[in-house]
Amino acid sequence: MCTRFPIALVLSIFCFALPAWADFQAGMTAHDREDYATALREWQPLAEQGDASAQYHLGMLYHKGRGVPQDDGQARKWYAKAAAQGQAKAQFSLGTLYFNGEGGSTDYQQALRWFRLAANQGEALAQTKLAIMYDDGNGVPKDKVQAYKWLSLAATNGDKPAPILRDLLAKEMTSAQIAEGKKLVSEWKPKGR
Repeated sequence: MCTRFPIALVLSIFCFALPAWADFQAGMTAHDREDYATALREWQPLAEQGDASAQYHLGMLYHKGRGVPQDDGQARKWYAKAAAQGQAKAQFSLGTLYFNGEGGSTDYQQALRWFRLAANQGEALAQTKLAIMYDDGNGVPKDKVQAYKWLSLAATNGDKPAPILRDLLAKEMTSAQIAEGKKLVSEWKPKGR
């Protein structure tokens, strides 16, 4: 009797979660075959129920105008919901909207916030964008050492332009700055995963 209750509890949780996962997967399948209206129908209810992956994907539909009129305000809304739950791709996407002033005004502080959260989870594109912000001084003081650190991490995490950008940046740095950047890279640990 004692072991039946936990098993029944686990099975009931699994059964309730399975339809949501199936609907999300149905949305992915529809999206992959460019049936964006079906993807929207599958993801919308899940997003409204708080599913971060569905919220992120719904934001993408609005950002790219797939199955819905292109609307960066709606993209911001859905990305923000997923980003607040720690979804790194949504954090990066939201940061990009703030950085570019899409769906509202340009806000480098908000872009920095969201890029940093995603970058700290190992999101390579966010790491590159953060490096660019440090190199250009957008929303932060210019800091080549921080830019070098983030480009090095982005290169390690697979962003193809990052090693090229890092090597170009290194030509503008002293050997002491490069050593400091490498030290920061070796000390870095991902957060929020």
